[in-house]
This record gives sequence, structure tokens and C-alpha cells, in this order.
Amino acid sequence: MRSGCAPSVCSSADGPLLPWVALGISVAAIGHFFWEAAQLPLYTLWRTGTPHEIAFALIHCTVGDILITTVTLAAAVALARHLRSPAFGWRMVFTAIVPGAAYTIFSEWLNVEIRRSWSYTAAMPVLPFIGTGLTPLLQWLIVPSLALAVTGYRYRRAGQLAR
Repeated sequence: MRSGCAPSVCSSADGPLLPWVALGISVAAIGHFFWEAAQLPLYTLWRTGTPHEIAFALIHCTVGDILITTVTLAAAVALARHLRSPAFGWRMVFTAIVPGAAYTIFSEWLNVEIRRSWSYTAAMPVLPFIGTGLTPLLQWLIVPSLALAVTGYRYRRAGQLAR
């Protein structure tokens, strides 16, 4: 029997995925906001910026993280569907996190080393040879992992309850 939902928002075996993807993005957005706020003292803006500049940076960076999360998660869902992998399984999580982490490394390098859009304080641990801050990379390994773990747990639980 065919499902009545569009292929772009469904997992053929499990029904609509769009609400679950939205949940994953929402949980990640909350995590990104708090992570960005917590790591602000590791950037020179914390000491040199006005409250308005700091607030703008916090919102700007969080929105950027949400956009990256949305794009990487959409790609992960599409790939999982194409490969017939389980929704919110380890392959999907891996596919969402690796491009986000790679983009973070590139973006931090570009904005710190080339454009000089922002800079780190001495307290920011940096990756050898690349010079990218460790906390932005950890953010992209931890926040999406936790968001997708929570979403995957709820997704699987809802599937079990429906049966």
C-alpha cells in the first residue's frame, strides 16, 4: 500500500518525516543558541564589542548554525531515503554531522585567518596546523548529535507506540 505523503517528506515505511526533521532542527537551534552564548568569551568581540554587537553576533551565528543544520539534515534525510537507511539511524546522523563539521572548520579558518571577520582570545583552544577553534568544532559534533539522538529516540518511540 502506498503512503499518501510526498516522497520529500516521508519515509515510506514510517510515515511523514517532516515533523521529525523540524523537531531535530528546533532542538539543535536551542542547543546552538546556548553553545554560541557560552563560547562568546572565547572571542575577542566579548571584550571589544558593544552589547548590541555581541547580541547581533549571537543571533547571526545562531541563525547561521540553524541554516547549516537545516541543509545538512535535509541532505542526510534525502540520502537515507535513497539508500533505504532507517530514519535517524547512525548513517543519517553521520551524514548530517560530517558536512556541518567540515563547513565549520572551513568557515572558522576563512573568517579568522583570511577575512579576519573575528578573532579568538588566548583562551580559545585551537586545532594544530589549521588554527580553527576547538569549541566551534565541538559544537558541530555535540549539538547536532544530541538533537538527533533526542529526535531519533522520540521517533522510534512514536513508531513503537503506534504499533
